[in-house]
Order: sequence, then structure tokens, then C-alpha cells
Amino acid sequence: MDDSSLKFLENLCNACGPTGFEREPALVARRRVEKYCDEVSGDKLGSLLFRKTGARRKPVVLLPGHSDEIGFIVSGVSKEGFLHFNPLGGWPDQVLLAQRVAVMTRKGRVSGVIAAKPPHLMTEEERKQLVPLRKMFIDIGCSNPDEVREMGVRVGDAVVPESRFSTFVKPVFKDGKKTGEATLAMGRAFDNRAGLFVAVEAVRRLALKKIPHPNTVVAAATTQEEVGVRGATTTGYKVDPDVCIVLDVDIAGDVPGIAEHEAAARLGAGVSICTFDRSLIPNQALKELVISVAEKEKVPYVLTSMWGGGTDGGAIHKTREGCPTIYLGIATRHIHSHVGILDLADLERCVDLLIAVVRRLDGKTVASLTEIH
Repeated sequence: MDDSSLKFLENLCNACGPTGFEREPALVARRRVEKYCDEVSGDKLGSLLFRKTGARRKPVVLLPGHSDEIGFIVSGVSKEGFLHFNPLGGWPDQVLLAQRVAVMTRKGRVSGVIAAKPPHLMTEEERKQLVPLRKMFIDIGCSNPDEVREMGVRVGDAVVPESRFSTFVKPVFKDGKKTGEATLAMGRAFDNRAGLFVAVEAVRRLALKKIPHPNTVVAAATTQEEVGVRGATTTGYKVDPDVCIVLDVDIAGDVPGIAEHEAAARLGAGVSICTFDRSLIPNQALKELVISVAEKEKVPYVLTSMWGGGTDGGAIHKTREGCPTIYLGIATRHIHSHVGILDLADLERCVDLLIAVVRRLDGKTVASLTEIH
């Protein structure tokens, strides 16, 4: 990954954009790709669409990567000046306590920390139990509601984790022998700035490198995926795609406590080609095409399935009369927490595979995806 692409990824991941508040990452994506597009438009839920026409206006290939991240929203202020909050998206309670957060106010960002009653004051029975989110609060250093108001904090303000993007290099060993090195990224919002990065970079590189493609591609920074694929629903209707390739993270199973059949993806193992998730069974002809392209282009891949989650594809494959859809993933550790880890090589491989597939999606090929003989 070159310095320009790495900086774009860093800016995307550091942008504050929880569900319903996605303007900042959407603008980062727009600044990166708009000069390489034929048209930038949007829907009325805030999704941005980056259209680039190749040799033909049809078929239309939609490349969605949702721009939102999980976060919180201020729901109240206590008489002592602490903030009550509700989740935006699915947060496991065990990852929250003692984590730094930023409240997005009309006056700027206000730092705070998620806290609860100290264990020293808990009963023996309370100490044995997981503290639930409803018993937590955000401490921004205030002592009464007047101080909170003066800092610009109001009910309805969004809250995001304070976790900055960084990279580091690790050695790679196989069968006891060192085979090289890998550059890993650590930070927040990989779900799903990683997928948005892939979608935007694919469109940018198609234009920058003058790569021919027999179709029109539309990269989409969709909104509110984490609360029910809402932006994907409106984006699918607006774009009316002929085929859709969803870009999102995949759960890395190379951590303790996960069996391989539960999550086959591994950091550095290549692109996840998802064969099933809770919201989408991919178009089978499209799946076989993606696999064959990966093998022909020698792009490492892993066939995965995911019972407990879904993506924008869950909405888009049902848009209008239906749309052949598949989901490509980037293996990521510790999603839905303050800090994730991914391998930059997997991101680059996903961009490469996506471009290679797009180049093969001419009218005849796309029509064949839904033919029944």
C-alpha cells in the first residue's frame, strides 16, 4: 500500500461517524475519489454515491461499503453531571468499562471515560457479575448539569471511542520458519471503513490507471448499516444495480476460543468470499465467478460463512426485482470494540480482486448470473 492510500485509510478510520452521524467519513471518502468520478450524488439518508462509467452505461455494478461505525448517543444528564447513554449498534458490555470516548458536540469534541460504581463499593454478589451498559455512565469531569451545558453537551449528541489509527510490522512464521513480515493496522471503525476504503480505492484506481471495464461502477458510502442496513435499502432503490459486490469486514477466527468452522477467516490469509450469512445467500453463479477470478489472478482467498451477522447485501439483494449479490470481507480481529486489528495486505488483495471481477462483468456475463436453463 502506497503512502497516499495509507493516509486515506488513516483519515477514514479516525473520522467520527457513528450510525446516523456519518457526514465526516463520507466527506473523507468524497475528497479522495470525487475527481476520479463522472458523478457524485446521494440519497436522502445521507449515503454518497461515486459513479464511474466505463465502456458501457449498463450493466451497473454497485460496490457498497457502509460508512457508519458503532457508537453511542447521549440519553440524559445526571444531577451529578454524568452522562447517560444508549448504544448505536451492537456493543458487548464487557468491552466498555474504562474506555475513553469523545462526545461530538456543537462546540467540538469533549473527552470522557465510560465508568461505573467502583468494585470497592460493590457487594460480593455484584463483583461476580458483568456490569451492564445500563449501569454505566460517561464521566466528562463535570459535577452538575450546568457545567455539562456550558461544555456544549446535549441529549442526542453522538459519542465515539477515542482510539487512533496506527500501524506496526510483525514477523511471519510458517512451520517454524520465518517467511517474511506483515504490516498490520490497529484502530477503531474498521467496521466498516475497511470496506469503504476498498470500494473507493477500486473506483479511484480504475480511473487513475485507465483500467477498462465494460460497465458502470458505483461505489457507495452507505449509512446506518449497524442499525438495520437502512442506507443500503435506499441506495439499492436509487442505484437500481444489475449486480452488487458488498465490501465489509469479516470476523477473524484466529483468536482463542473460536473454532475454524465458526470463523474461517485469518489475518493475512487473503480475501474472505462469504458463502452465507444471516442476511444473504449469495448468487451462486456470481460466487463461482469470483472464486474463478481469484484463482486465475492468484489472489489468496478463504471461503467463509457467518451465522450471527449480516451486511448491506441483506437489503440490496432484495431491491426492486432482486439483484445478484455477494459479500467480500477483510479479516479483522476484535470488531465491535474500541480497537481492531487487520492486515494491510488483505485490504490490497481485496482491491485487486474487486477490480479483476469488475473487469469481467459485461452485459452477457451479468445476464448469465440469473439465467435458468
